[in-house]
Amino acid sequence: MKPFLRQQLVRYVDRLGELEFLLSREDIMRDMKQFLALSREHTEVAAVAGRWQRYCQREADLSAAQELLIQASTDLEMTAMAQEEIDGASAEIEQLDVELQRMLLPKDPDDARNAFLEIRAGTGGDESALFAGDLLRMYTRFCERRGWKVEIITESASELGGYKEVVLRIEGDHVYGALKFESGGHRVQRVPVTETQGRIHTSACTVAVLAEPDEAVAVQINPADLRIDTYRASGAGGQHINKTDSAVRITHIPTGIVAECQDDRSQHRNKAKALQVLSARIQEKDRSERAAKDAAERKSLIGSGERSDRIRTYNFPQGRLTDHRINLTLYKLLTIMEGDLEDVVQALQAYEAAQQLAALEVGANV
Repeated sequence: MKPFLRQQLVRYVDRLGELEFLLSREDIMRDMKQFLALSREHTEVAAVAGRWQRYCQREADLSAAQELLIQASTDLEMTAMAQEEIDGASAEIEQLDVELQRMLLPKDPDDARNAFLEIRAGTGGDESALFAGDLLRMYTRFCERRGWKVEIITESASELGGYKEVVLRIEGDHVYGALKFESGGHRVQRVPVTETQGRIHTSACTVAVLAEPDEAVAVQINPADLRIDTYRASGAGGQHINKTDSAVRITHIPTGIVAECQDDRSQHRNKAKALQVLSARIQEKDRSERAAKDAAERKSLIGSGERSDRIRTYNFPQGRLTDHRINLTLYKLLTIMEGDLEDVVQALQAYEAAQQLAALEVGANV
């Protein structure tokens, strides 16, 4: 384990002692807000300190077993026993090392949240809209694999069966943490169904993933800053959908950000959903602006909010997916398009973790 990590972990043990002392004080016990905050911190710090203490114990066990192995070189039974302890301690130390590094990484409080996923057709006309439909299917299948609930907030279908735009709300465990790296430009290379001469075309869609804000954040929007328009919904929905002005479009006047919803027959429910999307978009705008400022001091991490014109290419003739941010290439495009995104998601999360660990090391050496 690197020295800077050991220094960080020793601080956790020291902090644990401080927290136990503070939580024993009567004045803090009487202040419920402060007591709860310290209790939450104690739980987090104790988890790290406990794993670190186990790591140190296993290091001592390993050292003792190695000494025993040297001393018992002529005793086959003792040698075998020492070697078994060395193997066991080494394996556990390696596992604890990985766990501790993960526990030390900065946590994005939004990672555990639900998310809105927006797909928009870009360059490529009808083929781009069809690709948007393929992306919708891919993400929907991925969500099904993870047991997440998917709800379409608003959609604008194209004539050939794809989508000009579609917005989803995804509910489940750590949705945003898994999908936040999908934001950016997605390029497809394939022969379109409309192509009669078999030529490969290149089209593109954009994807945006927004963390769903909690209610406290949503309430902070000043009603005076909103313009709310109602209109008749379009698309599937039977006769009722075209008889009432149930669709809602909300504009945040200071920023010009717009959100709309026509999924529900109830105007009130559509308004509530549109407000959720609007709040998420405003939050993402703030996140992007903060990330742009941070980029002046250090390289932005994946998912920091900056948008690349092309983060990923889906090459159908070669059956290849390439994520350009981390130089990841996988030759299993058809299974990926059926929702098998695990390898992509895990690779991006591992890259972010490595970047965060490097940033921690730089910070420790400053």
